[in-house]
Amino acid sequence: MTKKLNSVAMMVWNEFINDARVLKEANTLQSNGYRVTVNALKLKNETPESEEVCSAIKVKRISGKKPRAGNHRKSQLSALIKASSQMFSMIKMMVSVARSKPDIIHAHDIEVLPAAWFASKLSGALLVYDAHEISTSREGFQSLRKWIGWIEKKLMPKANATITTTEMRAKFFSRAYCIPRPTVLQNRPLYYELRTSTRIRDELNLTQAWPIVLYQGGLQAGRGLEMFVRAAQAIDNAYFVLIGSGRLEDNLKELVRELDISDKVKFIPMVPLSELPDYTVSADIGIQPLQNTCLNHYSTDSNKLFEYVLAGLPVIATNFPEISKIINQYKVGLLTDESLEGLISVIKKLVSEPQLREKYKENALKARRELCWESQETYLLDLYGKL
Repeated sequence: MTKKLNSVAMMVWNEFINDARVLKEANTLQSNGYRVTVNALKLKNETPESEEVCSAIKVKRISGKKPRAGNHRKSQLSALIKASSQMFSMIKMMVSVARSKPDIIHAHDIEVLPAAWFASKLSGALLVYDAHEISTSREGFQSLRKWIGWIEKKLMPKANATITTTEMRAKFFSRAYCIPRPTVLQNRPLYYELRTSTRIRDELNLTQAWPIVLYQGGLQAGRGLEMFVRAAQAIDNAYFVLIGSGRLEDNLKELVRELDISDKVKFIPMVPLSELPDYTVSADIGIQPLQNTCLNHYSTDSNKLFEYVLAGLPVIATNFPEISKIINQYKVGLLTDESLEGLISVIKKLVSEPQLREKYKENALKARRELCWESQETYLLDLYGKL
């Protein structure tokens, strides 16, 4: 008689606080008869106790620490120091997962793939590799590109199943590593009943009845955020709001001061995932001005795109293949090139044409049921069922 596989050890290399994708996958599996434990990091004084329950999911954290920032001339040396400082935590997580004897180990992204593979060998578990990104061509990962490629080439074919986030990325992994095409699970949000909200206007005390152009997500390089701020200088009668945090936060705030547009450009710190929809629905336009700085950006469909659609926002996004596929199919917004002029043009168009915004909003509302997480849960369950 075939043994039923029902215990799953997920591994992530973060604190598992705002990791929406991992939480959604864990909840889907837990709701369908699997016992899921998420193994994550515990950083001193920054995360809860080593074991807790998060949304009915057991979370086990391994103590670790962030590597100290250093002024290293060579990025490879910096990367090596960072890797060395975290190696001990990685080994502890690997041993902990192996000792728990799960049926399936689910590795989320390249950082935990080697440890997950070793743990699967030690415990006899099956291995699922979930590649959230193309890490060999990812912003900030350039110095590790060769090592990442070597690891994935060796270990990805050894996984019992693979997952990624877009069709373009699935084709890339299949061709690069000679593996069956990974299952595609897009970064869609959970469905929720739409409600009206004035959260952004109230929190920022916005007095004008101007439309709000919203960017939400990490304030990181390659996301067109400096252009977004500069576009605000050229557009009257609109607020430009950024929700999130990241390495560019101070630079962007300094740019706002230099351009003297603090009356139009506003910042809100990162908010809990459970509260984010209230902020999103209170905007009027959602924007994702990605730049083609790497294949990872070019091949994305962007979780923000789906978050905006579920909130009923007209969308402005860069004309990349996976993004344009969604916007053109569901007719939910406008595409732009990567130039400042192009971005200004499409923002001006939506700001000045409320009827066009309303048209795209209606289309987004019609697409909500198709573009939510629940509409693709069966792909994950089918993959696990075949294991």
